[in-house]
Amino acid sequence: MLSDYPVGAALGVRDLARARAFYEDVLGFTAAEIHPETDEVVYRAGDATWFFVYVTPSAGTNQATAAAFRVADLAATVADLRSRGVTFAEYDLPGLKTVEGIATQADGTGVAWFADPDGNIIGLDQLPG
Repeated sequence: MLSDYPVGAALGVRDLARARAFYEDVLGFTAAEIHPETDEVVYRAGDATWFFVYVTPSAGTNQATAAAFRVADLAATVADLRSRGVTFAEYDLPGLKTVEGIATQADGTGVAWFADPDGNIIGLDQLPG
């Protein structure tokens, strides 16, 4: 069934040029495919994963995490992205409180979130150990 196939994220944006500047210049991705006829750009990530950005008037309306990246060193990744101008969200919710943009879940997983220019929420996590 579907569990045999790769999956990727689709992130709606309003301005493709602005999105490309963020994903390429700030986050460091390289466009793997550019589809000008559909206003879409595909980016490859680790372990044969991928995501694409596409133009839509409903960009940024999702209030939940749209995509997440598992990183080896969360603190170092957050520091690097901050140095590139990324602002991390701060949360103070029952069971979840960030400190300097990073929270630790009950199982020891570290987590952090930021938004792209259209408000798509991007998560980072690091497994314990």
